[in-house]
Amino acid sequence: MQSNVVPVKAIRGAITVLDDSEPEIISATIELLKSILEKNALQPSEIISIVFTATPDITAAFPAKAGREMGLANVPLLCCGELDIEGMLPMCIRVMLHAWMPERDASHIYLREAVKLRRDLTQ
Repeated sequence: MQSNVVPVKAIRGAITVLDDSEPEIISATIELLKSILEKNALQPSEIISIVFTATPDITAAFPAKAGREMGLANVPLLCCGELDIEGMLPMCIRVMLHAWMPERDASHIYLREAVKLRRDLTQ
């Protein structure tokens, strides 16, 4: 029996920002999203949803605004706060992007100082 189910993948990523300003937050988030889309050969129509988290020191803008500025108007976007854990990487935006991805593996993207979070995925 042949299945018409298309596999859903979750792609993780993170980037740090230089300062808590709206232009930097939007610019860095766009850089991360573009890198995820390019590395995974994704079209916006294949994206199911994107969840963003930001560390407590990021307060000037919602990272999801970057998705809207990129034209992801039909993709559900959600922003959440990252847990404030001692020793956490500061000024960090994380992404969990869900997409329809048949016949290809997900490539997770960690940029700038965020490479420290998952050295096993950034080698």
